[in-house]
Amino acid sequence: MAESAPPAGPVVPPPARTALITGASRGIGRAVALGLARAGLDVALVARDAARMAEVAREVRDLGRTALELPADVADAAAVAAAVRVAEGSPADGGLGSVDLLVNSAGRIDAEVPLWEADPDEWWSVLETNVRGPFLLARHVVPGMLARGGGRVVDLNSGAGSHDNADATAYNASKTALMRLGAGLHAAGHDRGLRVLEVAPGVVRTDMTGSMRAHEGRTEWTPVERTVDLVTAFARGDLDACSGWFVRASHDTPESLVRLARAATAPAARRLRVQPAADDDPLAEVLTGR
Repeated sequence: MAESAPPAGPVVPPPARTALITGASRGIGRAVALGLARAGLDVALVARDAARMAEVAREVRDLGRTALELPADVADAAAVAAAVRVAEGSPADGGLGSVDLLVNSAGRIDAEVPLWEADPDEWWSVLETNVRGPFLLARHVVPGMLARGGGRVVDLNSGAGSHDNADATAYNASKTALMRLGAGLHAAGHDRGLRVLEVAPGVVRTDMTGSMRAHEGRTEWTPVERTVDLVTAFARGDLDACSGWFVRASHDTPESLVRLARAATAPAARRLRVQPAADDDPLAEVLTGR
């Protein structure tokens, strides 16, 4: 029997035509949904607030694009599975036919207190939304992407995922875990056409940030359009070379990331790593070489 030909190389996914966005009823999720619709994508909206989501859906349709309204709690496995089934369903049956881009935007923050003052139930509930939710969405969406020749996943992450913080420890732990989930998806799926990007939006003025003690008195905010620009460029395939990276809308633009990707030489560019304590740290090679 003749041996099968080796793969020609990593699969390159086509530009996204459809997207599923969680947390789509308000804030960054709403802005991303509308931005993708303006870029020509049909969208599936997932959120708990059905009334607000309906308003966003109307705005998308006014732009001439299809919008599906899928009320669901992202931490509910059955609800997520049902929402993805509808989104991937045939257009004749009211679906999009595929989900080419998944945007995990739904998120929560816990009280801004140190760990020993945190409420255990609230702490775990934040992990349920911020980690279990993206896990469930990717678990149900990615197989279809791979079967169709690839797709893209964007996680709305945070500087809290890459930096230590004394307060809101559930949020910090969840965003760090989310970055690991994204890195794992990239490692497992890249050669099969999966591309993943961790996008920290900076400090965007939203209901969540406006309620935080850390941002009391803030007068400078990161425009949400910077996040929309990054997600839209990624949907087109412009930032595929940055798959697996952590990017930040307050500092990165699509153009700057394209240049940076061309010049990148780090073995684990824009990824979480433990840094050596000194040049002669016995773990230096182990920590930086993987």
